Amino acid sequence: MKKLLYLLLLSALCFANSPKRTILHCGELIDVNAGKVLKQQSILVEGNKIVKVSKGYISAEKGDEVIDLTDKTVLPGLLDMHVHLESELRRGTYINRYTLNEADVAYDAAVNARKTLMAGFTTVRELGGSTVNVALKKAINRGKVVGPRIYTAAKSIAITGGHADPTNGAKKGIWDYPGPAQGVADGVDECRKAVRQQVKNGADLIKITATGGVLSVARDGHRPQFTVEEIKAIVETANDFGIKVAAHAHGAEGMKRAILGGVSSIEHGTLMTEEVMDLMKEKGTWFVPTITAGKSVADSAKAPGFFPAVVRPKAMEIGPKIQSTFAKAYKRGVKIAFGTDAGVFTHGKNALEFQYMTEVGMPPMEAIQSATLGGSALIGIEDKTGSIEAGKWADIIAVDENPVKNIKALMDVTFVMKDGKVYKTQ
Repeated sequence: MKKLLYLLLLSALCFANSPKRTILHCGELIDVNAGKVLKQQSILVEGNKIVKVSKGYISAEKGDEVIDLTDKTVLPGLLDMHVHLESELRRGTYINRYTLNEADVAYDAAVNARKTLMAGFTTVRELGGSTVNVALKKAINRGKVVGPRIYTAAKSIAITGGHADPTNGAKKGIWDYPGPAQGVADGVDECRKAVRQQVKNGADLIKITATGGVLSVARDGHRPQFTVEEIKAIVETANDFGIKVAAHAHGAEGMKRAILGGVSSIEHGTLMTEEVMDLMKEKGTWFVPTITAGKSVADSAKAPGFFPAVVRPKAMEIGPKIQSTFAKAYKRGVKIAFGTDAGVFTHGKNALEFQYMTEVGMPPMEAIQSATLGGSALIGIEDKTGSIEAGKWADIIAVDENPVKNIKALMDVTFVMKDGKVYKTQ
């Protein structure tokens, strides 16, 4: 009798500790590995993992939850490789760095994170802000805040006076002279120290500004801003920590230096030449285009007073060119990972990028693959996410129409599951 009671108790404990099973019945399912849309599929989820994907609608067992997505197209959670969750560009936002405290920024970041997840983006790379986004990542991981899984670069690393020098445009005395601790570095030794500081601050990867930028209050928008030796020092130091380096770059010379220095990705790539494209193919460097941001800043530059005087001509010159550069890079065979620069435009509108990519020749399936297989490979988590298959995180979204036939369907994601937890359903 005691033995029987023991076995019953043990069975009850095992049942209580076993992860919850959820079955998703999918009318259509996008198999990004095969590049096909499958009909009538079931996904079995236990805890935060996908256990099985089966043809047909499998029956539930006692205690299972069944989610009916038979009138939806289901696909992996999307990955955006370039976002800025701490801010959102609007008229007058240039004053924010003088008026907002970290707490103000944190509340804004939490709102933007929620918008991003609700738009179907379950994983993002946060490419340059402050330690606020490190704290945001931790809060999301602990379930305190709703948002995507974040891989953060913390503060971007720049040269003195370069894009991402936080004191650009400010009068003397407002801030102390920035150095490696503030993400500003000149020379090999300072570059190594700046990387180590960002890792200490909680960075999952490093971002450098390899050329001038559009939105910084500085005159240059595309010339190189690090030497090859400095970039090599940054990459070597990052690699010592087992992390990668992303490079903001608009001009060709800065891109060449970054690629030769060993960065993993070029962000924006506006003035990319065929020589640079071929070098990227040779070195295996990823391209993250951010077409949406380019179009957005070009539009904003038309509004008088929207940008500081030094920014407006850069936005009008650089912004309109990114889409055509993307088209050339895609046709030449450069590896593409989806990225938007959300924050330069409205958070939650990330899927606009798909429309701009397909407008110039990328097939919808390949655009979706760039935001699933491409993003996960760039981060180095392709064994964990990026496709719907057994053993991967249960990051799953659904839309009302097949986006392979109508890419605009991704603008209205109606179901979001991240890590096995449902965050949105309609």
